[in-house]
Amino acid sequence: MLSAELLIQAYLSGSFPMADPEDNNQIYWHTPKKRGLIPLDERFKVPKNLARSYRKGIFQTSINRNFHKVISQCATLRPGDTWISNEIIEGYCELHRLGLAHSFEVWQNDELVGGLYGVALGKIFCGESMFHTVTDASKIALVFLVEFLREQQFELLDTQYLNPHLLQFGAYEVTQEYYLQQFNEILNRSIRSSF
Repeated sequence: MLSAELLIQAYLSGSFPMADPEDNNQIYWHTPKKRGLIPLDERFKVPKNLARSYRKGIFQTSINRNFHKVISQCATLRPGDTWISNEIIEGYCELHRLGLAHSFEVWQNDELVGGLYGVALGKIFCGESMFHTVTDASKIALVFLVEFLREQQFELLDTQYLNPHLLQFGAYEVTQEYYLQQFNEILNRSIRSSF
């Protein structure tokens, strides 16, 4: 079983789990040499059309309204090509019950059309996966997430790997060593400031 304790230990060491559907959903721990990050300062870029859609209120947003459905949608919208097995869903749902995993949802006409989920440790958010069933809904979720993280004075948004979808927002890569150094410094500051 993928316990919350094991997941937390993995994040603290710079790793995260992915199931291999071609290997009976065996879970492997990934520790990439290069780590994808999204800036939380002015380097975060929002395409003009997307910014317009966000401001117009075409979509409604929420946090933790339906974590299970978000992670399930992230899995089912990639049939045969997902690293999100039932075991991973159960593990992250346990983290959610403990207040460490969170979902950012996007709705249209009361229907869940996009979202993302990840893990918050101190002032660090580790993004896991996103989905959409309506154009731009996952991008709206990301803009909503960044806005929330800025309001809450988060310092690091980890995306694990880079992809073309994230590059348009100003995502960049750092070495794993640099990532862990930043991660530990921010986590230590977060812990000290909470007392």
